[in-house]
Order: sequence, then C-alpha cells, then structure tokens
Amino acid sequence: MHSTRTVWGEGLRTIASDGTVLDSWFARIGLGGRADAEDGASADAGTGPFTGEVADDVRGVRIERVSLRADLDAPVSSTPDAYLRLHALSHLLVRPNALNLDGIFTHLPIVAWTSAGPMLPAEVTERRPLLQRHGIQVQGLDRFPRMTDYVLPQGVRIADASRVRLGAHLAPGTTVMHEGFVNFNAGTLGACMVEGRISQGVVVGDGSDIGGGASIMGTLSGGGARRISIGARTLLGANAGVGISLGDDCVVEAGLYLTAGTKVVLADSTPLPEGGRPTVKAAELSGQRGLLFRRHSLTGAVEAVRRTGDGVELNAVLHA
Repeated sequence: MHSTRTVWGEGLRTIASDGTVLDSWFARIGLGGRADAEDGASADAGTGPFTGEVADDVRGVRIERVSLRADLDAPVSSTPDAYLRLHALSHLLVRPNALNLDGIFTHLPIVAWTSAGPMLPAEVTERRPLLQRHGIQVQGLDRFPRMTDYVLPQGVRIADASRVRLGAHLAPGTTVMHEGFVNFNAGTLGACMVEGRISQGVVVGDGSDIGGGASIMGTLSGGGARRISIGARTLLGANAGVGISLGDDCVVEAGLYLTAGTKVVLADSTPLPEGGRPTVKAAELSGQRGLLFRRHSLTGAVEAVRRTGDGVELNAVLHA
C-alpha cells in the first residue's frame, strides 16, 4: 500500500552513446502507487506510444521507455528519479519545499540542449556539420531544461520559455513576462504577475506582483538555508529585492533591497523621548503582514510603515 508521498511516472528517457541518461520525459504521472511502475528503476519494455527503442543518429542518442516510482521523502537516486520529481512540481502535484531534492545535482548531468533535444556536450563539435545540415542549434548548456519542453501548465502565460526551468510550480492565472524568471522548486501558489526573479525555494502567494527587475533571495547562493516566501496581494516594486519573507498585503518600494540585516526605522511608532524612533533589523519583521517598506526621500533611512486594508489588486482580465 503506497501513500501519496509516492510519485509514479511513465514516459521516455534519452540515453547518450556512452550510457549517460540525459533526461526523462513523463507523459503520465500521478501520486500514490501504480502496479506497473518500478521502485527507483526503469522498465525497458512497454505498450502503446512507449514501446521499443528509437535511435537518433544525428544527436548520437537512443530513446527508450521509462517507468518509475519514487519516494518523495527519500533522496534523489537517479537521473529519471530527479526528472520525475521536477515533473511532479511542474504538474502541481506537490508544492515547492514539500519533497526531498537532496542529491539532485549529482544525478543531473550537464547537457547540451538543442532544438532537437538533449545530447552530450562532448559530441557537439564532432557532430556540428551533421547538426547544421539538419538545422539543429545548441540553445544552452545546463543541468536543467526549459519547463515547456516537458510540461505545459494549464492557465499560465510564459512570454519567454527559456526563463522558466523544469521544476517550476506555476499556479493557474500566473503570468511570467519576458524578464521574469522562475527556478526549479519555486513558483506561485495562485494567480500572480512575475516580471522579476523567483529563486530556488521561493514561493509567492495568490494575487502578488513581482515587479520588473525585482529579485528574491533563494537558497542556492551562499549556502543559505532560510526559505523566503511572499504573501498574498503583496507588491515587490520594480528593481526591488528581499532577503526576508513578506506577509500578506505588503509593499516594497521600487529600487529598495531589504537584506536580513538592513536597519529599518519603524516610522509610524510612537516617538521616543529624545525624538528618535525605534530601529530594528529587517529580519525581525520577516513574515509580518501589512507593511510598506520605503526609503525616506531626505534622510535615506529605510522605513517600515503599517498599512491598512488589502494590498495590490491584479488585473482580473489579464490573469483570467
């Protein structure tokens, strides 16, 4: 008896001439158990569209069936296992940070992503004339592919597919504009406008707006472990950034970057006897709702002001 902490998938994997598994695409996927899926291993025979093996002599790869079942609480054990978990995120079967991704980089090889699919980077140069004759171009060198090459989320707009990685979690109603970026194990929990960067491990609540050029600190750079979240109906202004979580109905002024150690003046607090106002580190305000973060136009001090009512309201037609 398998719990919903198990994910199964059935599809195709690409294998290079040296035996390296380059990717796996799961056309069928679900939570729980499935009798014909194998634990942590791949099946080489099947029926329907996944029958047999196909060779691609231009890229020097072969494509074969894969059937797999994985425990979401266990570390990643193989390349198909890693792809299955990334598919589960992008199919909205599991939320970011709600599954074990330990070891994912070990099992994802660096791949030459071409317009015809993945291939070994080491073979691109010798196959260049053949690739050119077939109109095949190299579009990137990375461990992670574009999400839209594997999963097409429903009710979502993505202006530039190269800026959304497989493993991104995009809820219906989300719009990712040309300069928006969403990493794996990150994304939106409702209809959102994304014109900035949503880094690994970050989740954004329903109705929020990540402005153009805005950035949210993730957990990959610098070895950080703190998970940043953005609440509902919250606005991160253009070219702003945060290294703390924001609660519901917050606003960060355009161009303002808040790190955990930023000194913030509580501008609407009762003045102290000497005329000063209490100052705290931004980390002490992490996750609080109803705050406006701004920079004083004369002193340059970063201030936090209490807000009332709801936060931003997205264009309902645009995000329908």
